[in-house]
Amino acid sequence: MIKKEYPEEGELIVGTITKVQNFGAFVSLDEYPNREGFIHISEIATGWVKRIRNFVREKQKVVCKVVHVDTAKKHIDLSLKKVNDHQRREKIQEWKNAQKATKLFEMVVQALGKSVDQCYQEFGDSLVKKYGTLYAAFEECANDTNTLKNDGFSGEWLIKFEEIAKSSITVPFVEIKGMLLVTSYLPNGIHHIKEALSLAEKSEFDDVTINIKYIGAPRYMIKIKAPDYKIAESQMKKAVERAEAYMKKMKGECEFKREVEE
Repeated sequence: MIKKEYPEEGELIVGTITKVQNFGAFVSLDEYPNREGFIHISEIATGWVKRIRNFVREKQKVVCKVVHVDTAKKHIDLSLKKVNDHQRREKIQEWKNAQKATKLFEMVVQALGKSVDQCYQEFGDSLVKKYGTLYAAFEECANDTNTLKNDGFSGEWLIKFEEIAKSSITVPFVEIKGMLLVTSYLPNGIHHIKEALSLAEKSEFDDVTINIKYIGAPRYMIKIKAPDYKIAESQMKKAVERAEAYMKKMKGECEFKREVEE
């Protein structure tokens, strides 16, 4: 696997504070071995920093934004204040996932009796190219063992890769819910309501489930379980649109409310 020697400007990095001085702090870059960056006191926090040690300390793990890279001088300028809480949480989780993926890959390598470089050449690099990160490949495999095969991957390594993914990765899921208010004014209205709800429950993805529960006419609770909130919200929108379109065609009404009163 080919690794970059230096981070890019604008990139978020995880580092460890190695030395704190009055004018700034030195940071060892965890993702770039033997590389060190520097946070000037003006980039520690917004506003005036009277005492730098109130904000950073030696051995502290930090998430910084790369503001400038000079490869000739081997100098990397970092900023702590340009990273918000959301970015910090996401980067730390990404870093933890990368560390875990490295360990899992080493388990696969050991089980196959090959070297790490050899396994990256055979399938590791291709997995990263396809899924973005090695962890994402393990996650996809843990969620559905056929995903890698369906994406064109093959070989004896797949058995061990699937085995380790299944036993080591817990696929995260989120759930959102809302209320559908469905009304029909036709004699066979109950049939049309059932058809509208049936259309709403048809998921586009194998890992997304849509369930609708009767609460009391005209209220129906709709719950969506998906790998992340972005997908869940998208599927909620489409499910509601399917129900609305059908009820409009059948001269009925369908209204969606985010608030749920069971």
